[in-house]
Amino acid sequence: MERNTNFYFKLFKPYGYVSQFITNDKNAKRKRFLGDLFPFPEGTMAVGRLDEPSEGLLFLTTDGVFSNQICSTGVQKEYYAQVDGRITDEAIAALTAGVQISIEGATYTTLPCIAQTIEIPDLPERAKKIRDERHGPTSWISITLTEGKFRQVRKMTAAVGFPTLRLVRFRIGTETIAGMNPGDVQPIHPIY
Repeated sequence: MERNTNFYFKLFKPYGYVSQFITNDKNAKRKRFLGDLFPFPEGTMAVGRLDEPSEGLLFLTTDGVFSNQICSTGVQKEYYAQVDGRITDEAIAALTAGVQISIEGATYTTLPCIAQTIEIPDLPERAKKIRDERHGPTSWISITLTEGKFRQVRKMTAAVGFPTLRLVRFRIGTETIAGMNPGDVQPIHPIY
């Protein structure tokens, strides 16, 4: 029986890091990359992405098949979003049903998802402070998707009139960032 020599990790991606290891962009000298956080094995890749201001769970692996399975088989991804204003039941209903967003210049209607208001989640402080209540109220919501378009959650909350101020991916499948701090890396077993 052949032994699997691939590596699998989960990372709590901190705010301000790019979800890649290198770039060809000459203007990216001040960017911070995943390789700055941990000595990952050669050939490690991020499974999907979180944009630079987003935080939370990111899988990393040397196994391309695992990466493809997570990105293309409808695995649930749960996000916690702090939004500007007191979100309404109508906005939650619209998010749940699917909203129109722009993807690469074309209009796209998101798939139905699970969206609900939540209490303030127990998350570590973000490296860069978010405005406080003196500048107006905020709300926290949970959105669980089985797709992952570019900046999808941010576009969805903006489409219903409640722009995202902080975005944290809390869960992928059954793996979460519970008990982790930004920058923490843990080995995992392939789950799919």
